[in-house]
Amino acid sequence: MFIRFVIADLDADSGRRQGLFQAGEALVQSGRMNPFDQEHLEQTYRWFRLHLPVPTRFAVSRRPHAKAQALSWFRDSAIEHIDRIREYQRILDAYDIPVEMLRTTRPGYIVFEDEYQIAAYPFADTPC
Repeated sequence: MFIRFVIADLDADSGRRQGLFQAGEALVQSGRMNPFDQEHLEQTYRWFRLHLPVPTRFAVSRRPHAKAQALSWFRDSAIEHIDRIREYQRILDAYDIPVEMLRTTRPGYIVFEDEYQIAAYPFADTPC
């Protein structure tokens, strides 16, 4: 099982709903956050930068400059990472940014994977 957290806004590259890191960045840039919440969000993001590798590939094609349309999904075994992303969710919810958790066994054509996550180009029936 794979798990993805999304908001309603669409990503310009993939055309799919944005993930929480993009949503958090937009919220920080909006200037709407109180300093405590902003520090908590940034601290949680720093944890991910240390404990979650950045996928090395988001495009189906291996050609340079191929369009990056793969989506990141947590493996359901990445319990600590999922708990931490829920910290993001709580903060976004507090600022009226609804978050939806998606689950699937068919995330799409996998272009990257590690022990915590995958990046996959979605199939037509993949929730995203």
